[in-house]
Amino acid sequence: MKTRNIAIFASGRGSNARAILEKETVYNYHVALIIVSNPKAAVLHLAKENNRPFLILDKKNFQDTSEILETLKGHQIDLICLAGFLWKVPPYLIQSFPDKIINIHPALLPKYSGKGMYGIHVHKAVVSSQETTSGITIHLVNEEYDKGRILHQETIQLNESETAQSLADRILVLEHKWFPQVIGAFITT
Repeated sequence: MKTRNIAIFASGRGSNARAILEKETVYNYHVALIIVSNPKAAVLHLAKENNRPFLILDKKNFQDTSEILETLKGHQIDLICLAGFLWKVPPYLIQSFPDKIINIHPALLPKYSGKGMYGIHVHKAVVSSQETTSGITIHLVNEEYDKGRILHQETIQLNESETAQSLADRILVLEHKWFPQVIGAFITT
């Protein structure tokens, strides 16, 4: 079976990128490129530690031109994985990779979705709404925030003493476990 090349798009510390990298041989994909929206993101250290090519994006260039497509083509990218990538993906990229861009969201979509709903903001909203469950959603990316076809969801029960931070910590464990598995399953279909 041919190993498929993926590009990870990230903006922060890169814990999901690390989980994806650690499972390459298990799920028969190769992280061929790491693309970063923040030049100070810790995920850059991960790229360097693992000897992976990386690209730091310029927001205006990313949104207004399709130059990145040449880079993705040059690395023979089969799938794009958004792992804490905080910018909206422009339409030209979605059209060039139809049903080939996956995102992970730290809540059970369609709840707690849309612009501004990422990271601790999601967990604060879940806890303040007194939800009894939360979880993760791994979905395809389309031109609307968090509206693409759902590939996988995992649910956890909230504790009575749950805080946004304790929920964030528990959700991150789910993300690290399930994101590489879903990528591996999806890329072989």
